[in-house]
Amino acid sequence: MTPAAQSASPPNATTAPGETSPARQGTAALTLAALGVVYGDIGTSPLYTIKEIFAPHTGVPLDALHLIGAVSTLFWALMLVVTLKYVILILRADNHGEGGGLALTALAAKAVHHRPALRQALLLLGMFGATLFYGDSVITPAISVLGAMEGLELVTPALKPYVVPITLAILVGLFFMQRFGTAVVGRFFGPIIVLWFVVLGTVGALHIAQQPAILAALNPLHAWSFLMDRGWHVFAAVGAIVLALTGAEALYADMGHFGRKPIQLAWTGLVLPGLALNYLGQGALLMGDPSAIQNPFYRLFPDAWVLPALLLATLAAIIASQAVISGAYSMTKQAIQLGFLPRMAVRYTSAREIGQIYMPAVNWALLAGVVAVVLFFGSSSALASAYGIAVTLTMMITTVLTFFVVRDGWRLPAPLAWVATAFFLAIDALLVAGCAIKFLDGGWFPLVLGLLLFGAMSTWARGRTLVLQSIRAEGLALQDFIDTLDPRSVNRAQRTAVYAVADPSTVPQALLHNLKHNQVLHERNVILTVVFRDVPWVPMAQRLDIAPLGHGFWRVTVNFGFMNTPDVPKALELAQAQGLPIPLFETTYFLSRETVVPTPGGGMANWRERLFATMSQNAGGVVEFFRLPGNAVVELGTRVQI
Repeated sequence: MTPAAQSASPPNATTAPGETSPARQGTAALTLAALGVVYGDIGTSPLYTIKEIFAPHTGVPLDALHLIGAVSTLFWALMLVVTLKYVILILRADNHGEGGGLALTALAAKAVHHRPALRQALLLLGMFGATLFYGDSVITPAISVLGAMEGLELVTPALKPYVVPITLAILVGLFFMQRFGTAVVGRFFGPIIVLWFVVLGTVGALHIAQQPAILAALNPLHAWSFLMDRGWHVFAAVGAIVLALTGAEALYADMGHFGRKPIQLAWTGLVLPGLALNYLGQGALLMGDPSAIQNPFYRLFPDAWVLPALLLATLAAIIASQAVISGAYSMTKQAIQLGFLPRMAVRYTSAREIGQIYMPAVNWALLAGVVAVVLFFGSSSALASAYGIAVTLTMMITTVLTFFVVRDGWRLPAPLAWVATAFFLAIDALLVAGCAIKFLDGGWFPLVLGLLLFGAMSTWARGRTLVLQSIRAEGLALQDFIDTLDPRSVNRAQRTAVYAVADPSTVPQALLHNLKHNQVLHERNVILTVVFRDVPWVPMAQRLDIAPLGHGFWRVTVNFGFMNTPDVPKALELAQAQGLPIPLFETTYFLSRETVVPTPGGGMANWRERLFATMSQNAGGVVEFFRLPGNAVVELGTRVQI
């Protein structure tokens, strides 16, 4: 999700005070915006895909027959995987209007809520799919910008040594700009990508006119023959063909920001024709001039137009990079709110548009990873070996999750659900196998990164469960404490105290400390729990649950969706309508910060307990994350053994 996508906010019925509802834009405006947001990644695939299909390691001969077969396979891969699977089917699987891996995971988990073991397995599967996105977030900027910069070699071979340094300079500059927000740049994304796809289609059509025999690639039988004739070597060719499909997940991930129809119109009206014509054009070029395989994309252009094409390709690559960078911010924020990652600093770069965020920790970690892969691999061809396995595994996970949505959520007939799933799983399996053979050549990188992140996320989720169990085991029952409390025996401060707790059934440690050390109890005591539901947005009518407990105590649950901005003070303003005034300037927030102490035995391996303790110690502050007023917070520490 790019900043332009994230700038769209949830519908009015679900926004909290201070959140901005989306402008009621027309379909044309949304379609233009979607072009600049959704299709940057898949739109830069022509820079390197054809070249990789005919690379020496694939064993595909560079002749007319195999050119027609390869281009036919590309075309029908776009038709079956992107058009049929994503544009027609999966875009229908919206979670209250939202899409994306975590939204689909929540939807599938809800569909099988009556089977707890299966629900937990689907949550873990979805979480693993989310971790694979980070590998894509590292590789996409590197391969897109490198692929664009390699056009410098055609301007003059003397510039070849400068390709990597210039690539690094562009990427470092892009990451350093993130802190300022990208609202201004975002307005230009749509027109630039429109120009990009128009140019792709135009230059492709010109070469098709010179070699119309390439149009035979539209016949799917040529794709079938190409794949069948390869034998076991088909996996090497498929590993290159999959490069044309990277970015397909973005169609679904950004559905909530633009709606299904604009994304479908953008694909069918401009993106698919532009990509298809360009791939056909590159095939036509190579039929007439096989020597152009060195860089068939830039050889589509006359020599005088190579430099302008290079500049346009660089802008498109930057847009593609920006999409996954911003998507990583959004994915991380959602993972935090779903309980898969510790809190991190989230900075809002727009006063009007809540979706525009910047996460420093994520930004610098991505930059380090991108610089490392550029230096390690050094070219788009080398990076192509690392690219694809994370994307194809994510596609496979999406297919599995969609099955449970279709079968258990939509209640479609079982034969239809099984046949459709088997068809798409067969395609996914072929794509994964094609990328798997590149494992030792670099495919290990996104997979290892995903597994490391999965280990960290599962450790955090399990650790938080153990902390809650420990608090419940050692804590005092809240209702019993209130029932035995004699209000006359305690000094009462004429103010409101809000005690933020993870477990609302036990007495907050901060409250016990307050009684023990200050010997005072506030007139109004709010036992506050923040819950992130497995839906994108929580309607205003369901934002607060308030229950009076007696003796000036209330239990308040604040409900957020994983796309909401967790602004607790704003949410508590809604309590006034339910008879619980919480004056902004007469309220103190008491927080208990747990210090986790690993102990032998118990719920996790010792190394995982140590990892969880380290993550907990370095987690971002509650104050910043929940947007609490810093001058009205009292934080008290407590030790918790797990």
